Amino acid sequence: MRRLYDVAEIRAAEHALMATLPDGALMQRAAAGLARTCAALLPAVYGARAVVLAGGGDNGGDALYAAARLADRGARVDALQVTSKVHPGGADAARRAGVRLHRAGSGDDERLLAAADLVVDGIVGIGAQGPLRPDAARLVELTDDAAGLVVAVDVPSGVDAATGRVDGAAVHADVTVTFGAAKPGLVVSPGAQHTGALEVVDIGLGPHLPAATAAELDADDVAALLPQPYGETSKYGRGVVGLVAGSDVYTGAAVLATGGAIAAGAGMVRFVGVRHPAELVRAHWPEAVVTVIEPGAADRLLAAGRVQAWVVGSGLGTDPAAAALVEAVLGTDVPVLVDADGITLLADRIDLLRRRTAPTLLTPHAGEFARLTGTHRAEVESDRLAHARRAAGDLGATVLLKGTTTVVAAADGQVRVNPTGTPWLATAGSGDVLAGACGALLAGGLAALEAGAVGAFLHGLAARLAAGPAGAQAPIRAADVIGRWPAAVRTVCGGADGSS
Repeated sequence: MRRLYDVAEIRAAEHALMATLPDGALMQRAAAGLARTCAALLPAVYGARAVVLAGGGDNGGDALYAAARLADRGARVDALQVTSKVHPGGADAARRAGVRLHRAGSGDDERLLAAADLVVDGIVGIGAQGPLRPDAARLVELTDDAAGLVVAVDVPSGVDAATGRVDGAAVHADVTVTFGAAKPGLVVSPGAQHTGALEVVDIGLGPHLPAATAAELDADDVAALLPQPYGETSKYGRGVVGLVAGSDVYTGAAVLATGGAIAAGAGMVRFVGVRHPAELVRAHWPEAVVTVIEPGAADRLLAAGRVQAWVVGSGLGTDPAAAALVEAVLGTDVPVLVDADGITLLADRIDLLRRRTAPTLLTPHAGEFARLTGTHRAEVESDRLAHARRAAGDLGATVLLKGTTTVVAAADGQVRVNPTGTPWLATAGSGDVLAGACGALLAGGLAALEAGAVGAFLHGLAARLAAGPAGAQAPIRAADVIGRWPAAVRTVCGGADGSS
């Protein structure tokens, strides 16, 4: 598990640690880790050409001290000063090591960057907010055109380290070397698309950091959380999930949500819906237990049989009949997952959530989230973590905000950020598969935060496996995610290629 810390928490830990160290020692630790990573990325340090973009703060100081270390090993290093003043100690160390310092904008920028094997972005650090200044933005554009590897120092310049927000130009790093601990903006979209590979350099902050409230799960975490059958278990012991999904218009949602629940290991799937989607579920998934109801027949729905969790809303429609079913399910005392149309219906029925005592998991995309919370989609996309966390606390529910970076936030402030997302999941029906799968995990006994995080991890991994290896990927359908779910489980449980 990779723990994520807010910028304020990092700053407080740095100050506490610096009080115990000689002056400048912490910056030297950071510079040493940065230089090691840069050296490892080059085929050979001796003779390599590197360009450092040095801003005026400590971030620029880290970059200049690292530049000195690379120059001491035989690299040809040039530093472009983005501001009139840079860190004096870093600049002195760089000059002594033979680094050539230039004022950015003096005419050498494009030539130096074009010839560089490595570009080190030290323009601004984790405290920066808002758009870059024009001179820095111009360098970022030149950096994007450079052929060499780009390494960001602590955070790609132009990315808000706290939120992942990007306002205007921002460095697209191949590798980001961050110090002490990972920051949310490095792993949450849109910032995550600028981070590249994330390397965390340990500079000794650990004892001074609080307990993390945000984290990324890894494969070992997912394997440990996955419900496993044991002893003389039964289908009821493994969890029965009830699905209320699909309509005469959106028949596929019923089929896909049921398939997701079956693939994710539900002991039994109890599907309840109107006739046409119910017939399709029977045809595709003979193992599902199907109950046909008339539109809006809430009493018949609740009489369908025992379940350990409900999933409601995928492709259900937003008419009064659909609303009656959503209200009936939310009135039960078992965990409930609400998806898609169910979330749209809740926008005018928030009280249905707030009066529940059993766990509730909401799985909106940004548009549905905006309707539910009365915000604008662009605002949601610019700060996904904060919006998800705020909504979870306000609604008393766990919120899984879907996207390339899916964020799962619980009402108590705990957050899980999913690292396996892929743009290939931007295809019709993939959210229905996720809803069914997370519902199965809820029925299997996972808490809502865990069910959302584990479901999102495996959903993304199954999509990546379905798309194929990097460089040879092909478009996928939602049904392909269902088909590759067992391979995703095998992968996290020890079969790295998904086949063992």
